[in-house]
Amino acid sequence: MNDGRSFLDTNVLVYTDDQDSPEKKRRALELFATLRRRRSGVVSTQVLQEYFVTATRKLHVGPEVARRKIEIFGRLDLVTLGLEDVLGAIDLLRLHQLSFWDALVVRAALVSECSRLLSEDFQAGRRFERLEVVNPFA
Repeated sequence: MNDGRSFLDTNVLVYTDDQDSPEKKRRALELFATLRRRRSGVVSTQVLQEYFVTATRKLHVGPEVARRKIEIFGRLDLVTLGLEDVLGAIDLLRLHQLSFWDALVVRAALVSECSRLLSEDFQAGRRFERLEVVNPFA
C-alpha cells in the first residue's frame, strides 16, 4: 500500500472478527496492522459505533471483546464529526446520491485528508474529490 492516509470503513473492521471469511479476516488484520504501524490509518466514531453493533449482533462477539477492539481501533487517527460535517454530508448525499450514513463516512475521510477510502461497500475506483474508493479484498 502506497503512502497517504487511508480511511477504514466499518466492513474492514468487522472482517477482523469474521470466522466465516478467513481470507478477508487475514487481510483485514494485516491491513489494520500496517496502517497502524505507518500511522496512516483513520477511522471515525461512526465507524467504531457501527463496528460494535455489527460485531455483537451479527457475529456474536461479546460486548467486552468488541469494546476492547474499539479501544485498539481507536489508536488510529480518530475523526469526530460536528455540525458542519453533518451538513457537508447532506451536501455529499445530494450531489452523489449516497445514503446519509455513507455520506458521513465520505465526509469523515475527506475532512481527515485521506486519499483512500478502504471499503467493499462502495464502488471501487469511485472518486469523491481527492478521495478514491479502494476495495482491499479485491
